[in-house]
Amino acid sequence: MNQQVKNTIPVYDIGALAGTNHLRGDITAEGLAHYLARHKGLKFPHRHSFYHLLYFTQGSGYHTIDFERFDVVPGQIYFMAPAQVHSWFFGADVDGYIINFSEQLLHALFRDDMHPSRFPFFMGDVADCVLHLAEGRPEAEHLLAQIVAETTDGRPMATEMICLNLMKLLVLVAREVPERPERHAHHNYVVLHNFRQLVEQHYRRLHLPKDYAAMLYITPNHLNALCQDLLGKAAGEVIRDRMLLEAKRLLAGHNIGVAEIAWQLHFADNSYFTKFFKKYTGLTPEQFRKQVGNS
Repeated sequence: MNQQVKNTIPVYDIGALAGTNHLRGDITAEGLAHYLARHKGLKFPHRHSFYHLLYFTQGSGYHTIDFERFDVVPGQIYFMAPAQVHSWFFGADVDGYIINFSEQLLHALFRDDMHPSRFPFFMGDVADCVLHLAEGRPEAEHLLAQIVAETTDGRPMATEMICLNLMKLLVLVAREVPERPERHAHHNYVVLHNFRQLVEQHYRRLHLPKDYAAMLYITPNHLNALCQDLLGKAAGEVIRDRMLLEAKRLLAGHNIGVAEIAWQLHFADNSYFTKFFKKYTGLTPEQFRKQVGNS
């Protein structure tokens, strides 16, 4: 069996998606309608190597993030982390703003490792990355327009002004995110953040909470209780959900067999993987792949 992990979904970097005069260092920004006109093929499932922010001012249709569907609503803003799978089916009337920026720029804005605790929409969790602005909507649209203008006007210190306005936008959006208990439990959130990072690194071969508890120097019971308190689900579910997401991402492509996906995720055999996938999705891997293809 081929042991090389195949990349079955296109991955785009900022340079590949930048329009004329829109690339300025590690960030691009432009009106959504103009962006869509240049990238009609991007409606099909794809990934980014960068962070992606999109805000709707008008329009119809829907988009998907990691196979979860969201209808287009004016005032909706969403954030995507690198590697998430995205597709869209927008109406002809859709418009708004789109900003792409690199991980290096994000780290330059936030000089500590705990920025996800303040900006949870950057953590790559679909449940946190789609928001609807209310009171902050007029200011957000003003900031987005300013960022787009700075990418094209060629004024001195444009990069610094773009970063300043982007930071203000992120803080504005964060203020509208509902409060969660973990933001007030700093130590527990650090442990949870570290657990999620470990899962992201090792989910392909480590499937049991006890493996991660050992790396965190806590007991499995402690890890499970922490996840229940802060996420409302067990540690095993966090691991399982990440495995399922990767299985869906791989199945969305057409150049890799189900047996190889099972091997990549360290299942004992193809049959066990199929039973696992159907138990939690209601579909066999082949049915899921067909469903994604038809949509």
